[in-house]
Amino acid sequence: MARGLKEEVLRFFPPSLQALLAPLPVWDEVEEIRLKVGRPLLLRLVRGETFVAACGSLTEQAAEAYRVSAAEVSRIINLACGASLYAFEEEVRNGYITLEGGHRLGLAGRAVLEGGSIRTLRHISGVNFRVAREVRGSAAALLPFVLRDSPPRVCHTLIVSPPRCGKTTVLRDLVRQLADGVPELGFPGVTVGLVDERSEVAACYQGVPQFDVGVRTDVLDACPKAAGIRMLVRAFGPEVVAVDEIGRAEDARAIEDALNAGVKVVATAHAGSLEELRRRPFFRHLFALGIVERFVFLRRGARPGEVAAVLDGAGRSLTPGLCGPRRAAAGVAGLRTLAP
Repeated sequence: MARGLKEEVLRFFPPSLQALLAPLPVWDEVEEIRLKVGRPLLLRLVRGETFVAACGSLTEQAAEAYRVSAAEVSRIINLACGASLYAFEEEVRNGYITLEGGHRLGLAGRAVLEGGSIRTLRHISGVNFRVAREVRGSAAALLPFVLRDSPPRVCHTLIVSPPRCGKTTVLRDLVRQLADGVPELGFPGVTVGLVDERSEVAACYQGVPQFDVGVRTDVLDACPKAAGIRMLVRAFGPEVVAVDEIGRAEDARAIEDALNAGVKVVATAHAGSLEELRRRPFFRHLFALGIVERFVFLRRGARPGEVAAVLDGAGRSLTPGLCGPRRAAAGVAGLRTLAP
């Protein structure tokens, strides 16, 4: 990791934690820093998890780990929100604060309800600092599959994987390249509408994307997916709409509206296997429509977004040399068979 990015992250931590974290030799791998009052300080790395010992070294033993204090958690929250948690009330009720640089601070505490909905969080006793990285080129291997015909056009694409396999990272880079164009493939670029409901793709801070999502991309930040898709189609006339983590009934209806307007859809979905997708009514309906032209399956690897298989809309493998395409193809066929 570049020194500048490490400093960018550590400025949200009090001096006591900076002293522990700054010398660690694993900054190139850090994905999350988890802190809970009275609990061991935990890092999630690309290769797994490790604790940070009180002496500043790494340890696999929780008993040897540094214990986070209530004052340290409180200080992190104050640094993240500029000592004005109220100003971030809308984000807090969703359980996180988006930080400058695209990083995210997850919050855990007591939910305060109003009318059956979460109004805010109180007595915050745990935070999870998710380190944001922009991996330019992470979608390069997908472009020959997502673009087809001559001149190239964008395919309706669904990117699928379990958590922590790089779906959002790949989607971000794919949006950037679709918007900027890919000269080597003869693709001039298209207008893209990005609905970034959880502020993870563009990582907007005070309305400004912290990541490069392309010169032709319009971003609706912190907007529910279904409403955002319709707003973008009506107001910006995108050629492609991109959304992260679809799965609700209202998402399906909004996607249908976009399709009826002639807009291509690029989306991601959480699933550990096609069996999981098969059990979800939303995806049964989506497959019944028969509109997905590319299924991209990711797996966890050394870099975000390692491709396990790419299938066409009929479930045929487009990447026969990769692991699992036959089983994936059979799963897609099964989804069509079971679709209502």
